[in-house]
Amino acid sequence: MTAAEAAGARGARDDTVAAVVRQWQAVHPGLDTGPMEIIGRINRCAALLQQAEDAPLRRAGLSRPEFDLLGALRRTGHELTPGELARETFSSGAAVTKRLKQLTGRGLVERRGDARDRRVSHVRLTDAGRDLVDGILPEQLAYETAVLSGLEAPGQDQLAALLSELLMQLEGRTVAVRV
Repeated sequence: MTAAEAAGARGARDDTVAAVVRQWQAVHPGLDTGPMEIIGRINRCAALLQQAEDAPLRRAGLSRPEFDLLGALRRTGHELTPGELARETFSSGAAVTKRLKQLTGRGLVERRGDARDRRVSHVRLTDAGRDLVDGILPEQLAYETAVLSGLEAPGQDQLAALLSELLMQLEGRTVAVRV
């Protein structure tokens, strides 16, 4: 069954990407829209998840990137430099600097200078930061479980495995794909 046939078979259950694919197929009937059906859905899911703003995090006054930064410090269990935090959270150095300033102001992290190199700082969670992460993580995971509740457990496992394969492939690339 082709992607177009599968989209047609879904009928009334079509998502927004299926409608976009049908429109492209009407304009370019011979075009393979299979990649669009995957990448488009990943992008749409990501956008909707970002719009939802993670309710437990929002109630705690945190953005997802701030929580990711706090989580990196908590799960590694030791101080990290801003550069290490940028790598751990897939963020730019400037974004990490901005978030650290906000989180330091809230008393959730502390920065200390390096004894050997004044250009380097080390960041650690305060007790308040650790307590916040430990308190919100179970609630955040329950929220994420609810978001995924429409998928059966085997489907979630399959989706996680497929996304892991794609992520490993994308992370392993050293050059951009050229067409």
